[in-house]
Amino acid sequence: MSGDDYTRLRVGGLPVGVVGLKAAIEELKGRRGAPEAEIAQVLLERLARSNYIPPGAQDDYRRALLREFKRALGEEVVEEQGALHVQVLGPGCPSCHSLEQMVLGLLSELGLAADVEHVTDRAEMARLGVFATPALVINGEVKAAGRLPDRKTLRDWLKEAASPRKG
Repeated sequence: MSGDDYTRLRVGGLPVGVVGLKAAIEELKGRRGAPEAEIAQVLLERLARSNYIPPGAQDDYRRALLREFKRALGEEVVEEQGALHVQVLGPGCPSCHSLEQMVLGLLSELGLAADVEHVTDRAEMARLGVFATPALVINGEVKAAGRLPDRKTLRDWLKEAASPRKG
């Protein structure tokens, strides 16, 4: 299995990383049209070999894995609602801290739950495609890099990311 076969997805509203999902989906593409419950179960069984899947979370994993399978087939899927995942990227400079404080303040004002992470690792920033800081990533999408967004724009991004969406 390739070291590149790492996928980040939402399971039960929480971000998790899964190893081997891309390969498992490729193997199962020929089963298009099979019952969804069967596809979800096969994905769960294959991925449980190389990932820890808590017994109490198996239903959430089945739903998340099926969603990713459908997405890979080009089908429209409804994203799982849950906590937002917000990443502030930067070495810890004053601008990065200002962005993080603005995010936390707006989340509080809007009453939104979020997983907020301050990423200082340059390799992780590069993996996300960000080379200028401060930067902001919401649910895996780079929203700003090399600048502080204004408060209204940031508020709009957070509200948009918190609303149910199709993708």
